[in-house]
Amino acid sequence: MKIHFLILIVTLAILSISAQSQEQQFTHQDTLRGSITPERAWWDLTYYHLDITVDPENKFIKGKNTIYYKVLERNNVLQVDLQSPLVIDKVVEDGKKLKVRTDGNAHFVTLHKKQKRNKVNKIEVYYSGKPREAVNAPWDGGISWKKDINGNHFIASSCQGLGASVWWPNKDHMYDEVDSMLVSVTVPKELINVSNGRLRKVEEHKNTKTFHWFVNNPINNYGVNINIGDYIHFGEKYAGEKGTLDMDYYVLRDNLERAKEQFKDAPKMMKAFEHWFGPYPFYEDSFKLVEVPYLGMEHQSSITYGNKYVNGYLGNDLSGTGWGLKFDFIIIHESGHEWFANNITNKDIADMWIHESFTAYSESIFLDYYYGKEAASAYVIGTRRGIKNDQPIIGSYNVNSEGSIDMYYKGANMLHTLRQLIDDDKKWRAILRGMNQEFYHKTVTSKQIEAYLSTKTNIDLTAFFNQYLRDTKIPVLEYDFSDEGLRYRYTDIVKDFDMPVRIFIDKKGLWIHPNANWQTLKINADTITIDPNFFVLARSI
Repeated sequence: MKIHFLILIVTLAILSISAQSQEQQFTHQDTLRGSITPERAWWDLTYYHLDITVDPENKFIKGKNTIYYKVLERNNVLQVDLQSPLVIDKVVEDGKKLKVRTDGNAHFVTLHKKQKRNKVNKIEVYYSGKPREAVNAPWDGGISWKKDINGNHFIASSCQGLGASVWWPNKDHMYDEVDSMLVSVTVPKELINVSNGRLRKVEEHKNTKTFHWFVNNPINNYGVNINIGDYIHFGEKYAGEKGTLDMDYYVLRDNLERAKEQFKDAPKMMKAFEHWFGPYPFYEDSFKLVEVPYLGMEHQSSITYGNKYVNGYLGNDLSGTGWGLKFDFIIIHESGHEWFANNITNKDIADMWIHESFTAYSESIFLDYYYGKEAASAYVIGTRRGIKNDQPIIGSYNVNSEGSIDMYYKGANMLHTLRQLIDDDKKWRAILRGMNQEFYHKTVTSKQIEAYLSTKTNIDLTAFFNQYLRDTKIPVLEYDFSDEGLRYRYTDIVKDFDMPVRIFIDKKGLWIHPNANWQTLKINADTITIDPNFFVLARSI
């Protein structure tokens, strides 16, 4: 367990260093990948049919993606993304081969057909090659080519941050989600492929099978996945807020009994999160947990699982409080992303806190539902030990750059602090549910989420978000006692930061309203305690 925890800490450190490096220098390729280029802006995705054959023995993929799009403005050059060493073999429009100019991982297709506004057109992108092999999935992803203990191929994709174009050609930017898609995957006949959405049919061939999975809802590109193995299936019907939800589980054959016990956390998760966040956003596509040879990822309606069938994070409690061992971290965390990442999706990866802060916070929300508010508070406060304060949570825009890894637990504690400011759990629940209704199946910016929260809380949260999202300092409440009473002020704050905070004097709660200037409260006391639910530091001077 200690080894696993050490691996986690090292991984987080590597990610932090990598993110800092990215922030310091960006390339032309970063701009092509991370911005809404002119060759992306003029067309809107409507439908994909990804049709591929996976050759496990040679670690090879070939096939095509048929891209349907609506013309927003007239243009004749369209950008498709596909990362080396994969290659585009040809692009076809109405049976005619098109000219393709390649600039690194961006491929610019010149169309023959006149592009008329509001018309829906399509192109077919044929490709092949050996995709990048995952180095340390899911953080440093690609395709994981593994084998199970029985020697069967065990294969899975993971590509958050790196981009879906690492294994299939697409419009690889978060702002434009395809409305629906069909994923057709041909694999050796002894294996099963599990992807997103619902299984429409399985075609039998001499030596292979083709699995056709249909996704009815909009889906972000990194949420699309393939999972190939010697799977066995079981499932259940969940009586949810929008009716009956199919919950399906695909695990390696030898792990069936362990999965039946461990996956009891899945309906528990659904009950807690539907209560706090609103209905599961993808009833039409079902909910799945799929075992994979890496830790896990939030692939939409196809959550991948590799937490070794133990509670906590590979058996460890990231909060150090004991509460983290009350649930399977991957089932709870990755499923939380169905609401925050898959339902509400950031337009630019710089705003990835929208995904990770709310989902890290969902871990404590799960505890709140089953074990109470004190347990939830203890857990989220305990996770502060992992906060680095190395760089702002929000990254650099238009260059595919996420911010600090603090988007997880600094972000979660920011939201926990906001809950204290609201000081009304019914209102807080209504806000969280309202978010998932207001931004249902939408891509959003940080500014939109910040504005929504300011409006619904009736609090100007401008400085609050500038402090926690755009700065590395944690507010410090300085205080001392004099004959006049308690003197206090904030230091290490951004301009106009004046967040109220609850203090305790002789166990009695009292709100104060600090800012950058000294204030005095006439009380007869010589000690105070700051409510630990507020993410502020205290310093007696």
